[in-house]
Amino acid sequence: MSILHSLIAKNKVNIELMFKWIKQYMPKRLYWRAAFILLFPVIFLQLIVSFVIIKRHFEGVTEQMTRTVASQIELLATRVENAEIEAAIVLSKALNMELVKIDHGGLIEIDKRRFYDVSGLVVIRELSALKWVQGVDLLDDDYVTINLKLADMGFLLRLARARVSASNPHQLIVNMVVFGAFFTLIAFIYLRNQLRPITRLASAAEAFGRGQTVQYSASGAIEVKAAGNAFLEMRNRIERHIEQRTMILSGVSHDLRTPLTRLKLGISLLDITDKEPLERDLEEMGRMLDEFLTFAKAQDNEKSNFELLSVSSVLQGLEADYKRSNAILQIEETKDTGFYLMRPSLIRRALDNIIGNALRYGNLANLKVVVDDRHVNFIIEDDGPGIPIEMLSEALKPFSRLDPARNQDKGMGVGLGLPIASDIAKAHGGSLKLLESKTYGGLRAEFRIAAKKQLD
Repeated sequence: MSILHSLIAKNKVNIELMFKWIKQYMPKRLYWRAAFILLFPVIFLQLIVSFVIIKRHFEGVTEQMTRTVASQIELLATRVENAEIEAAIVLSKALNMELVKIDHGGLIEIDKRRFYDVSGLVVIRELSALKWVQGVDLLDDDYVTINLKLADMGFLLRLARARVSASNPHQLIVNMVVFGAFFTLIAFIYLRNQLRPITRLASAAEAFGRGQTVQYSASGAIEVKAAGNAFLEMRNRIERHIEQRTMILSGVSHDLRTPLTRLKLGISLLDITDKEPLERDLEEMGRMLDEFLTFAKAQDNEKSNFELLSVSSVLQGLEADYKRSNAILQIEETKDTGFYLMRPSLIRRALDNIIGNALRYGNLANLKVVVDDRHVNFIIEDDGPGIPIEMLSEALKPFSRLDPARNQDKGMGVGLGLPIASDIAKAHGGSLKLLESKTYGGLRAEFRIAAKKQLD
């Protein structure tokens, strides 16, 4: 039993490896997969039909017709060998053939046929079995020319091609290929129309993932339309949720500012030694309210639309601002990479959050930009204490504060800076990834957005 189980396991592994090998050569897009599903059985069916008809019909019919002609050739050969050449010529005319005596120099020495003439193989095979046949010429679609050596004399026998074979099988193949290609083209057009609603749904979902609300209406087959309607309902619920979240946090922020203002007025009447810690607490509370509101509006589409911006202009703005604040921000020189779709205020907010986080816990921050065909990568590194590898994912969660691993001497955040940057990256079709900086020893933040150069 153990041997049997081992054999079964080995065969299973081999099958899995085979399917894995096949999978890497299979089409990746739905359109071409559907086309493959359509074409494979059609081509396979055509091959089977061609084989069956040519092998069992044309070949059998051709053999019978050629053998009939072979018996007539044998009769003519007998007359010539009996020195009845004139009688053989008259007999050939009676058999709807043409027998001509020629010199050996005009004889056909090799068999000739067109490469697609399948039935010609059968004709040559059957006629070559006669001892008098020296060569067969099938290049003419209407006639067959046979080289005969009779009584040490050369003869050419000419007869209609229809005498030895049915209509050429290649015509069947040509018709199958032509009509197969025609109906395949029609099927491709129909398939494209059926897949278009799926493509539109995918584009609408992708745009919504980037924070864009494009016009979309469900269409197509019942199943596709149902998926489209489900997407619209989901999009509406998410938009309502975002709107309600923004309204609630805006209201809370506005309502809390009034009692904060009264507290500030009350604290201002206290002695200077008593009011300083209270003022710091109030300032911290005000800053927390501002960050809550910023987090709620991080994906506000109405106030921040996509614009074509150059990477150089973004870097120049950052450099000018941080130079005024005397912060050590190193920006590596980046060649002109063209213009890309960005939301200026959101991109600036995200980079400010990441750079501010780096400068809060480190002495310097280094910024460089790497652009490829698909993404624009803003890479920020610092020389701070960094974040333990096991807590990197935790740092991107809202309200997460990893103070034990960081330097608290330069202030404390509320845990929203990096989550806001992550949301902004997702709104631009990208992501925010945290790694360990091997160059500076601190944190490495890779802020990635899609390198789109035009609106959908």
